[in-house]
Amino acid sequence: MAHFMLRLIGPRPTFPADATDDEREAMRLHAEYWQVKADAGTAIAVGPVFDPAGVWGMALVEADSAEQATRLGEQDPVTLSGLGFRYTVSPIPSIILRK
Repeated sequence: MAHFMLRLIGPRPTFPADATDDEREAMRLHAEYWQVKADAGTAIAVGPVFDPAGVWGMALVEADSAEQATRLGEQDPVTLSGLGFRYTVSPIPSIILRK
């Protein structure tokens, strides 16, 4: 298994401070989706990053390939919502994990 960082980019720089009702519902489904992935052991950690340059989401995952990691982002309800969310996927070639 390889490790990947999925970075969720919101629909605009001011998100989530000005989230619409539709976006909040999409984010609720997003949280449920990733909880299932965490419970299954695919997602190691998932959460928002309050970067001074703008809030973004991260998911640290284990996957067989970059394609499989990309599919995790593509199948996220927030991506499927059509509300302007998108992921970037970066490989992590070496990682130290707690035991």
